[in-house]
Amino acid sequence: MFSKVLIANRGEIAVRIIRACKEMGIATVAVYSQADKEALHVKLADESYCIGPAPAQQSYLNIQAILSTAIASGAQAIHPGYGLLSENARFADLCSRCNLVFIGPASDVIRRMGDKDEARQTMEAAGLPIIPGSQRLENPQEALALANRIGYPVLLKARSGGGGRGIRIVNEERELAGAFMSASAEAQAAFGDGGLYLEKFLFPVKHIETQILCDSAGHCVCLGERECSMQRKNQKLIEESPSMALTPKMRQKLMDLSVKAALAVGYQGLGTLEFLLARDGKFYFMEMNTRLQVEHPVTEMLTGLDLVKWQIRVAGGLQLNFTQEDVQFSGHALECRINAENPEKNFQPCSGTVSLLHIPGGPEVRFDTALFQDYEIPPFYDSLIGKLIVHGKTRKEALVKMQAALCELVIEGIHHNRDLQLRLISEPAFIDGTYTTNFLNELK
Repeated sequence: MFSKVLIANRGEIAVRIIRACKEMGIATVAVYSQADKEALHVKLADESYCIGPAPAQQSYLNIQAILSTAIASGAQAIHPGYGLLSENARFADLCSRCNLVFIGPASDVIRRMGDKDEARQTMEAAGLPIIPGSQRLENPQEALALANRIGYPVLLKARSGGGGRGIRIVNEERELAGAFMSASAEAQAAFGDGGLYLEKFLFPVKHIETQILCDSAGHCVCLGERECSMQRKNQKLIEESPSMALTPKMRQKLMDLSVKAALAVGYQGLGTLEFLLARDGKFYFMEMNTRLQVEHPVTEMLTGLDLVKWQIRVAGGLQLNFTQEDVQFSGHALECRINAENPEKNFQPCSGTVSLLHIPGGPEVRFDTALFQDYEIPPFYDSLIGKLIVHGKTRKEALVKMQAALCELVIEGIHHNRDLQLRLISEPAFIDGTYTTNFLNELK
């Protein structure tokens, strides 16, 4: 097992990884930008090094600086967290060349699954149902021809990356050329790859994902599903498990498909397969995320497994000491993402100083965050500032507990979306579980 790990990330996920490492007796190395010199992950790590100025491109995405720091500090492995370099195949390659373990799947798997076009073909060959669509599109004319063939509405999607960037819904022919150019430009800016593909836009749908964990010996388990249908502009707001939309038979089928898909690509580590569930009960593979997910605590609450620790163990060569039959799911878990943004001003991101902070507590209530009182939130990074997670014996109990926890959460000095989350979990469609990915667009 590793004696020292560098965390190539920031914010709440860097804090989460540092805590897991400390419990495992692993020394930690933090990297930070000049804007994050007072950040919590910098204070908690055993060693901390500045790797560049505030812009992520010059710091958290600066591969040379990160690798140099890892080597100089004596780290044996790098944990990329989520976002940033976590699905960068070149970074994983370079880690290996520098005799550093990349805590994630092999670079060729990241590359294959990161290319959404190849991922679709690979999963189709493995027997997973895929949404009707295209391979990589070279120009708007190709997109137009295919859209006219499969029928509108269609979805233009970035070939690389994720997080809702580089995606456009096209409802009719006259919108396509402009949507193609804007989606391509956004994808190029976000991922360095402007490549797009097209697929039929299915609606209304639910967004269901499964969590897999595989070791180097070919053992693979599926740790259930998470429903992520409460979204705004393809960005998840609330996640829960189990999904009310699935019968036991549907759940088992989805879990079996997920393990089959993971084994087909020789997967090692933590990964997530994302599916759309159509109104007729059919599943369609959407994409695979070859990293730790933001919403991993939902699965941890439900299974009692520490996914970050297992991610590190598997990367260190240890095998799973449990089988699929050993995985037990208990109760119901919910997660609300707390973002520094102003819902009343079109969700404008907010920065500033946290003048008062009170974190809710109680049995089975968890708040993953890097906030502390008087912390100054910088304006340069993602607006996610915390994740409130609760667990109950039943969904009703979990909902009541989440409502109480949200009411108890106090973050003053900045705008945030706590009140919106309170409203969402009180909506009848959320309470009865019938909400879909289009719910926020229809909310008055």
